[in-house]
Amino acid sequence: MPCYRCGARQTDPVRGASPWQRGVRHESQVLICPDCQRLHDLDLDTCSTCGSTALICRLGEVECRSCGAVRMARSSETLGPAPVTAPPGLSAEVEAALNRVLGRA
Repeated sequence: MPCYRCGARQTDPVRGASPWQRGVRHESQVLICPDCQRLHDLDLDTCSTCGSTALICRLGEVECRSCGAVRMARSSETLGPAPVTAPPGLSAEVEAALNRVLGRA
């Protein structure tokens, strides 16, 4: 999954904690790359109880990692379609990786 702001993709992690951050935006789990984390306006959803942006979204629920509040995620019909765009060149990179793994010329 790429960074929702800039489209950068994670590389193989080194040992230790990942510098990438998770967040929730428009009721969907997103990843934020280290460069975009430096921006102050990430436009992430916030907890209605404590105002934190430390949220995770799973199985139709949104949970706040700060205060533990859990709520049901709003349905996609309420929110409208979420914009989904693949980073440029992703399909070519996937095809090249498959060719390498499968030994195709």
